[in-house]
Amino acid sequence: MMHRRTFLNSTACGFGSLAAASLLAQWNGVQAKDAPSSGGLHHVARAKRVIFLFMQGGVSQVDSFDYKPLLHSRDGEMVSFTDAREFANKGSMESKQRVMKSPWAFKQYGQSGRWVSDLFPKMGEHVDKMAMVHSMHTEGVAHGPATLFLHCGAQNTIRPSMGSWVQYGLGSENQDLPGFISIAPSIGNGGPRNYGNAFLPARFQGTPIGKAGESELKIDYLDPDLGESKRSQLDRIQALNRLQFASRASSDSELEAVIESYEMAWRMQSTAPGLLDFSNETEATQRLYGLDQKETAAYGRKCLLARRLCESGVRFVQVNYGDNSANPAWDQHSNLPKHADHAKAVDQPIAGLLTDLAQRGLLEDTLVWWGGEFGRAPYAEKNGTGRDHNPGGFTMWLAGGGVQPGITYGETDEFGHLAVRDKVHMHDMHATILHQLGIDHEKLTFKHAGRDFRLTDVHGRVVHKLLS
Repeated sequence: MMHRRTFLNSTACGFGSLAAASLLAQWNGVQAKDAPSSGGLHHVARAKRVIFLFMQGGVSQVDSFDYKPLLHSRDGEMVSFTDAREFANKGSMESKQRVMKSPWAFKQYGQSGRWVSDLFPKMGEHVDKMAMVHSMHTEGVAHGPATLFLHCGAQNTIRPSMGSWVQYGLGSENQDLPGFISIAPSIGNGGPRNYGNAFLPARFQGTPIGKAGESELKIDYLDPDLGESKRSQLDRIQALNRLQFASRASSDSELEAVIESYEMAWRMQSTAPGLLDFSNETEATQRLYGLDQKETAAYGRKCLLARRLCESGVRFVQVNYGDNSANPAWDQHSNLPKHADHAKAVDQPIAGLLTDLAQRGLLEDTLVWWGGEFGRAPYAEKNGTGRDHNPGGFTMWLAGGGVQPGITYGETDEFGHLAVRDKVHMHDMHATILHQLGIDHEKLTFKHAGRDFRLTDVHGRVVHKLLS
């Protein structure tokens, strides 16, 4: 008596087994396309995809969206602040610091009357689309740990990034493109771990396009010169790969990911070049994103690419603004006025993205998420002209994807230093975003090293008051 598997492996050079493995892989792909790995959407989804606008280094909340008049009236006074950053540096939780007012004026925008500084006048025009969260707090007082916590939900262990969790849960809507793309990621402060899969199957790793500090957007090793000879070469390689895979007694996720990545790369050869070519966009659209201005062109191209990727079915797109230095772009310890240069670079492109998504009917099921790994302190660092890190209270905003438009949630103290009302932990933000995608953050788990892991670890709550 010969078992079916033995028969398929031993007859016709094993090509029956190859066909079976191929069909099984296709079937698994179809299953993953429409359902979370835990067995289907946990509830009705309000968003199909996420665009995360990552401001690397930490935007100062009291100089952007969290208006604190007391900083002006008490500018220059020495005040005692309780600060985890000071504890990390000096071993004392309290220290006297000089209050420093914002160099930028604030004004009210929209029907909601939200206060926005002169750093972001274009974004200010969209406050009625935003749910502004002023009470964020997080783990980690340095860039590396806080950046990893923002992306992976952990600062000192290797965990999957949020985009990988989303792709693992929902699959991809387009089999010709990855489900998770990070545009111009930095090599520092976690580097590839910020879009890595960790212990999730290797096929859920994010795909980088471009690099931080470079204006050109490209996918490495993309070769548009397709031909029958190259297809034939790939087929032979894949036949050997599948023979190796079929001979394994148990699943080998890395080998399986290699096999799938070859096929994905082949399909991307014809799909990706068109996405990176903006020549078919109208002049009006290109101006909307600021592609006609030197200061805004680089980030404008990234935001426009994000919209095109979303239209093509990519689930999670991260649009990074940063660089590869030890002190990334928004990290202004001694030169707060430099915030103006960075704000100029991103303000028009982000406003253009919101306008474009709304015009195309994409904003209603695309969740746009803006923020950095932490905020900045309301006092002058070392009595100078900059601000130190502040993980205890900062601002993020959400737009589209079923969030309540034009609202503010939470509050920092009168100086804008620590979150004091309706506090939102980073795990809460993760849980809320997953909820909008139809995923219960407590149920999206993966068993590794004998225990079930999830993005929010053992914490996190959905902030329902942010949702419509």
